Amino acid sequence: MNWRENWREILAYEFLGNTVAEFLIFVGILLIGFIFKTVLSRLLSKILYKLVDRFTDEDNQAAFKRLLLQPLEVLLLLVFLYFAFLVLDYPLDPTEIREGDHFLKTFAFRTYQVFVIVALTWVILRFVDFVGMVFKLRTERTSSKLDDQLVPFFKDFAKVLIVIFSFLTMLGAVFSVNVAGLVAGLGVGGLAIAFAAKESLENLLASFTIFLDQPFVVGDLVQVGELIGVVEKIGFRSTRIRTLEKSFVTLPNKHMIDKPLDNLTLRTFRRAKFDINLTYDTTSEQIRAITRDIQEFIDQHPRTNQEGRIRFLSLGAHSKDVMVLYFVDTMDWNEYIDIKEEINYKIVDIVERHGAEFAFPTQTLHLQRADPKKLQAAVPDNNTYFSESDLK
Repeated sequence: MNWRENWREILAYEFLGNTVAEFLIFVGILLIGFIFKTVLSRLLSKILYKLVDRFTDEDNQAAFKRLLLQPLEVLLLLVFLYFAFLVLDYPLDPTEIREGDHFLKTFAFRTYQVFVIVALTWVILRFVDFVGMVFKLRTERTSSKLDDQLVPFFKDFAKVLIVIFSFLTMLGAVFSVNVAGLVAGLGVGGLAIAFAAKESLENLLASFTIFLDQPFVVGDLVQVGELIGVVEKIGFRSTRIRTLEKSFVTLPNKHMIDKPLDNLTLRTFRRAKFDINLTYDTTSEQIRAITRDIQEFIDQHPRTNQEGRIRFLSLGAHSKDVMVLYFVDTMDWNEYIDIKEEINYKIVDIVERHGAEFAFPTQTLHLQRADPKKLQAAVPDNNTYFSESDLK
C-alpha cells in the first residue's frame, strides 16, 4: 500500500504547471509517434495511392511511396506533437494563442504552425512530382517531342504557384499579415518589382516563345554561339544542354531566342569541306586526274549526295590547293566521322597513285655569286663618299 501511495504521489507531483503523469503521457505520445511514423506513413501512402491508381497505366506504387514517405513521416510527427502538447497546460496550448501570452509560448506556437505548413507543402510538391512522372511516362510512348518538354514546364510552373500560395498562407495564418492588403500594395509597387524581376520575366516570356515557335525540342542537337549540345530540358526560366564534352550547361531562355540558333538535328546532310595541298611540282595533268578521280569517287559513294565539288581552286604560297566539298547523309556524329575517314583514305590513295605529293610550308632561298670588280669599285677611299644608288 505504501508503494502505491508513493507512486501516486510521484505521478501527482507538479512541475512547470503540469504533473509528472502528464509529462509521462506527453513523452509516451511522442515515442509512439516516432516508432510508428514509418508504418503509418506507408499505410497513408497506400490510401492516397488508391485515389490516383485509376489514372495510371502502370504500377507506380513503389515510386509513389518513395516520393511521399519522408514528407508524410514529418507531417505525422507534427500531428503526434500536437496531440502530445494537448496534454500539457504549460508552456503551450496548441489550440489557441492570445495577446499578452508569454514570449516562449508565442514563439513555439508560431514555429509549430510554420513547420506544419512547410510539411503540407512538401507533401503537395511530392504529389505534383508523382503526377509529372506519370505524364512523363505517357509522353515517352508518343512520337511527338512537344509533350516531352511541356510536362516538366507545367510541373515546375505548378510547383512555383504552390510555393507562393503556401508562403502567402503562412504570412496570413501565422503572422497575421493582411494578405489582401499586401497584394494590393504590390500593385502600387508593381513597377519597381517588375524592374527588379526584369530578367526573370524575360526568361519566362522567352519560354512561351520557345513552346509556341518551337525552334527546337527536347533531344535536338543545337548550336548557340560557340556552344554545341543536346537539349535535355526546357524549363520556364532556363534550358539545359548536354554538350559534346558531356558537360551540363544551363542557359537562360532569353539567350536561346536572342542569339542565332542552329538546329543541327534539322539538317538533312552534314557538310565536309577542306583543301588538298599539293606541291608545286605537281603537273596540270596530275591535278586533272586527281580531281577527276576524287569527284567520281564522291559521286558514287552511297552515303554522299550529288552536290560534291572537287575543284583546283587556288595557288597558295606553298602549294597548289584543291578544294574538297561533299555532304554526308547522316546526323550521327560517329557515323559521320567514320565516313569522312573512309573518304580521306581514298583521297590519299588517289594522290599517291598519280605520283603527286602533299605539300607543307616551305621556303626556297636563292644564293647568287657577286662580281669581284663591282665589289672593288664599291669600296670607297678616305675622301670619297658614295650614295646607295652609286653602289648599285
